[in-house]
Amino acid sequence: MNYGFLIDTGSCIGCHACSTACKSENQVPLGVNRTWVKTVEVGRYPDVTRQFQVTRCNHCSNPPCVRICPVTAMYQRNDGIVEFDPDVCIGCKGCIQACPYDAIYMDPDTHTAQKCHFCAHRVDVGQEPACVVVCPEHAILAGDLDDPESEISRAVATKKAVTVRKPEQGTGPKLYYVNGSEIALHPSATEPGASFMNADVLHPGPSRESEPIPPSGQTSYSGAALRSGQPQGTGNILAVGGNAAGQMVQVGWNAQHQHHWHWQIPAYIVTKGAAGGAALMLGAAALATTGSSGIMAVGGLFVVLLMLVTTGLLIYDLERPERFLLILARPQWRSWIARAAWILTGFSITFGLWWALELAAFLGMSPPSTGLRIAFAALSFPLGLATGTYTAFLFAQAEGRDFWQSPVTAVHMLLQTVYLGGLLTLASSMFASLPDGWAHSIGWLTMGTLALSAVALLAELHTPRASDTAARAQHAIRTEYRREVYAGGLGLGLALPLLLTATGSPFAALLALVAAGAGLFAYQLAYVTAPQRIPNS
Repeated sequence: MNYGFLIDTGSCIGCHACSTACKSENQVPLGVNRTWVKTVEVGRYPDVTRQFQVTRCNHCSNPPCVRICPVTAMYQRNDGIVEFDPDVCIGCKGCIQACPYDAIYMDPDTHTAQKCHFCAHRVDVGQEPACVVVCPEHAILAGDLDDPESEISRAVATKKAVTVRKPEQGTGPKLYYVNGSEIALHPSATEPGASFMNADVLHPGPSRESEPIPPSGQTSYSGAALRSGQPQGTGNILAVGGNAAGQMVQVGWNAQHQHHWHWQIPAYIVTKGAAGGAALMLGAAALATTGSSGIMAVGGLFVVLLMLVTTGLLIYDLERPERFLLILARPQWRSWIARAAWILTGFSITFGLWWALELAAFLGMSPPSTGLRIAFAALSFPLGLATGTYTAFLFAQAEGRDFWQSPVTAVHMLLQTVYLGGLLTLASSMFASLPDGWAHSIGWLTMGTLALSAVALLAELHTPRASDTAARAQHAIRTEYRREVYAGGLGLGLALPLLLTATGSPFAALLALVAAGAGLFAYQLAYVTAPQRIPNS
């Protein structure tokens, strides 16, 4: 069994019976949708047509939402249906970021992820999904794609112009469109306007300024039309495939999607990066010298406090925070969210024990044995490194946001971890001395990684991107978020700390740490927010 959908857009009349039946059958709350019909108006009066696109979960053969779910709340059945279990969902919203089709939403009543599940409760008793039953034009087919005699298999094999959305994502979508309109199927073909036919836009589109983001790839806009001061998506002249269409294009109706990752993500990137980096520095000092319980007690205290803040931010960001321990109780090991939970747990326990021993020695009790100190210091390297950098791999697993799919991100986060840890260690030397020569060495290492991080930041912003959505997000970060990126991330977060560190003063290092953390937060806020503003549907 391998269930899938086929939608004949040429037969669809835009009656919304499918979306209404879906809401009724599955008790979908107001404001969110499992199935919706996008309406696009094309042409110039009086030669105007409307094109419809029924949108929902694609029940992919290779579903990225399943891989990223840390507790197997999102899973794939043996018959190919991608199902979800709201009773174990923790509300991390990772599946929403992983879906390239905007098919998943957070239920406002249960605060868990929800989506089209192929009306699995009907399929299991031999009935068709509700949307198939109510469609008056028989424009929606559902069935077993592995059965060559099924109606959907015959339609896929015999009808012309059968396509899927975003095949380049490698997800293997099983929602097929017959005669699908390129203008309707590709989100970047039209900009969302300030209003639809019968509704206002509640959430901002991809641009928060008057100048729209020029798309790349096969779809481009007339510069004169974009500079005319018209609302986005109203009266734009469209050129598809390099040839001017010579027609007006406007989105008449579409579902609105919220942005789900906010300031908590940039904040915890800063706190865990500083904690992981400081553990690297303290571990190196303990391995290279006889060690100092004083600097370990002071620096370690900051690390412990930062990890407590990190844990609080992560739990606060969950829609169902009371279920947080399910990540540890039933982890889905392909998910970087689950891996991250265990990395943070292992790091917190290991470093916490080491810090407690060194603190006891600092307070006059017996110091830990050399072997024990070496063991803890050695463990601090892989755990501190993983703590500071794992988010790069988590971003890469969020396949719905193409801008995050960059190998530079891991390098950038490694550099951030090192310079934040270096600054925190140097600042700690205000209260306890570092081993001989270590302040000088850490200072040079910190300045070097600050300079390299500036190069990595510019590379992320100016390296050409392969996909349209990634290029549009990159453009938005460079223009709409230029203050956060250039004044914040580059100036406050890198240039100023570099100058302050060069003075060699522990107090200057403390100021540099504050500046670096604030600048990194500003940059990461743009990095996290801008790609979510680019529509996937």
